[in-house]
Amino acid sequence: MLTGKQKRYLRSQAHHLDPVFQIGKGGTNEHLFRHIEEAIEKRELMKISILSNNLDDKNEVAAELAERTGSELVQILGNTITLYKESRDNKQIQLP
Repeated sequence: MLTGKQKRYLRSQAHHLDPVFQIGKGGTNEHLFRHIEEAIEKRELMKISILSNNLDDKNEVAAELAERTGSELVQILGNTITLYKESRDNKQIQLP
C-alpha cells in the first residue's frame, strides 16, 4: 500500500506522461493485462486511458487493472488511470 505522500509524489511524476494503453468498447481481457504487466515492469509508472465508448464503470476497471497486474492504483483523473508497480530489474523511481 502506498501512503498519501508517496501517491502525491507519484502523481507529480506522472503529470507529464501520456497514456500508454487505451481501453475501448471491448473492455479488458487477458491479452491487455499481460501487455500492461510487461510495460509496467519496464516503466514502473504508467497511465491508461479509458475511451468514451467504453460503458464500464471507470472505478471498477481501475480496480480490476490494479488487481490483475499486481500494481497500485495511484489516481483516477477523468478517464485516465495512473498505476505504479516497483520494477524488479529496472528500478528508476525512489519513493519518499
